[in-house]
Amino acid sequence: MANKNGSVAISEELKINPVTVERKATTISSAINIIVPVLLAFVMALIPILISKENPFMVYGAILNAPFVKGGFARILHHMGPLLLAGLAIMISFKAGLFNMGVESSIIVAGFTTAVLGYQWQALPKGVLIPLLLLIALVVGTLTAVIPALLKAYLNVNEMVVTLLLNYAIIEILKVLTEGPFRDERSGILSTHMVGNNAIFKGFGNTQLTAFFFIALAVFVIVWFLYRKTKIGYEIRSLGSNLQFSEAVGIKVRNKIIIIMLMSGAIAGLAGAGWLMTDQYTYSGTFSTNPGLGWDGMVISLLGGHAPEGAFVAALFYGILKVGSGQVAILTDVPSEVVTVIQALLILFLSVKMVKGKNAPSYIKIKHFIHNIEEKIGLSKAIRKAKKAEKRNKINNDKMIEEDK
Repeated sequence: MANKNGSVAISEELKINPVTVERKATTISSAINIIVPVLLAFVMALIPILISKENPFMVYGAILNAPFVKGGFARILHHMGPLLLAGLAIMISFKAGLFNMGVESSIIVAGFTTAVLGYQWQALPKGVLIPLLLLIALVVGTLTAVIPALLKAYLNVNEMVVTLLLNYAIIEILKVLTEGPFRDERSGILSTHMVGNNAIFKGFGNTQLTAFFFIALAVFVIVWFLYRKTKIGYEIRSLGSNLQFSEAVGIKVRNKIIIIMLMSGAIAGLAGAGWLMTDQYTYSGTFSTNPGLGWDGMVISLLGGHAPEGAFVAALFYGILKVGSGQVAILTDVPSEVVTVIQALLILFLSVKMVKGKNAPSYIKIKHFIHNIEEKIGLSKAIRKAKKAEKRNKINNDKMIEEDK
């Protein structure tokens, strides 16, 4: 009887769900595609650190210690807000198979507009001016994405080419406007006038953390909900995976391309306004820093696997890098640009998939490995159950013998 129960238990435990195995294999391969590029980027960044004759452990320790210095975590969240929005703007379009490189355009146009209006309308009350500027930034960012969206939707013009060219055109136009009618003559650099105090997000206490971070957090929650729980989220994923299938099931592809590109532009516009009102306060040629908030957003989206949750974690990681670069410059002789080197290497390595899809030999090996582990775990559980059942049966048999006596 014990043997029978034991054999039943073993057969039940060894029934492995192939869907579960597939899901776990996909999760592990995605993690490999993210973790390995990060490790490679940090390993390759050792070269300039060693050339500087600095201790790599001290340099990386300074970066990783950034959240624990005084005000460090607040500074990380301060940087994280615009970075998260830039990453989400890229994520929405890339996940739909739209390679929108114009997020940087939407960011700088919104930043410039916010700088000009924040100066000209500075007499307005703070409670009116800040929401108004954010709303205008949303509109401006959206309008910047209109041309590439229409060209892609109606003429199937390559959106990557259009948006890349648009970036250069907009940079030059804003440069002319900054040098001309909107220049602050009193400034030592080519820039617009500084926005008024009523257009600036004040930090909490003596920190750099402002209310804008929580606005970015609210946008993240909205994007996550739309992406995971609504029809538009399904359509975004469907467009990215199979355009022909999307058309076949009745998705209005042309309309969705326009909507997705405009959503991307709107979120990027909000990022530009937030960056100006929390950090820069004026528009200049270095407003979006180097390599640019939009390009940082691309790495964040790639690092996050083009998913809202991943973008959140990647933005936090990038915020640590931003603050950590300052710590590196203070505590070591290595220039803070070493973080820019790490960012560039991340782009390089993230473009190479370590596990290339479900038919790749590496993916199949991962799946077999998980299957074997599941089988061993199941067998171990079954043996334990069989032993427990055998022990219970023996106790029951002993009781029955005692009662018969």
